[in-house]
Amino acid sequence: MGDMNQSESSNFILVSLFSRSGSHELLLSLVAAMFIIGLLGNTILLFLIRLDSRLHTPMYYLLSQLSLLDVCFPLITIPKMVSEFPKKESLISFGGCAAQIFFLTMMGVAEGVLLALMSYDRFVAVCHPLQYPVLMRHQVCIFMVAFSWLVGVLNGSIQTSITLNFSYCASRVVDHFFCEVPALLEISCSDTSMYELALSVSGVLILMLPLLLIITSYGLVLRAVLHMHSQEARNKAFTTCSSHITVVGLFYGAAVFMYMVPSSYHSPYQDNMVSLFYSLITPTLNPLIYSLRNREVRIAFLKLLNKFRNRQN
Repeated sequence: MGDMNQSESSNFILVSLFSRSGSHELLLSLVAAMFIIGLLGNTILLFLIRLDSRLHTPMYYLLSQLSLLDVCFPLITIPKMVSEFPKKESLISFGGCAAQIFFLTMMGVAEGVLLALMSYDRFVAVCHPLQYPVLMRHQVCIFMVAFSWLVGVLNGSIQTSITLNFSYCASRVVDHFFCEVPALLEISCSDTSMYELALSVSGVLILMLPLLLIITSYGLVLRAVLHMHSQEARNKAFTTCSSHITVVGLFYGAAVFMYMVPSSYHSPYQDNMVSLFYSLITPTLNPLIYSLRNREVRIAFLKLLNKFRNRQN
């Protein structure tokens, strides 16, 4: 209990991402630009799905939840990091660190589950089109979204409570630009070996089970697409599914490295780059991938632009 009280009354020190680069201003400009582009892209995608009735389908309902996660993800880490520029280190309170861990682990798992459910949606649409209105009715979509958030909240609560229950009586310098579980475990003076093992095992379950569903779904989709006689239907299915697969690859590639590869194979620099990738670059790329490769989204965007121009005139 004394260790816990000590932790609660102390701050952590985060090492700035900019301290690892010789071109601080250039890196800051790139981070700020990607942050703004990501927020605008995901916000516009949310508005398009909300406003255009042609996008009121299960696929776009699930996509809107992905965009919501991608709006929130960078907001947890990037503003604080940029606000502390050009300092090499910044303080974060115990409560602030707990909030970062909770929301990041919650949204990370929620996104992983959501991507698996989106792959199921594409499987039903391509392989069982006649049953699609029943299997993907609105109540089912709401349940899917609620389930992904519930799993995320459960994971975030468990990881936050366990991680911050360890004592941090030695150095409180976190060699990372935000509070992330592996980085905090590195500076704990408690024996965290069992928790690290449990974290790796849970990572396999949390990451690999959805990934297995994704691989199975898209494997069946690919088989169905190859048997389609219509070239137009085949191209449409390929375009939609390839967008999903690209997003899955970006997300799971970073997540597997951070939470399934043993810490002995990590370096602080690698962890920072991978964390920057999934907390900023992936949320920025997702709306571009879906908008540039999706005909319905492009049409909805042009329609919105025309409405705006007509009002201006």
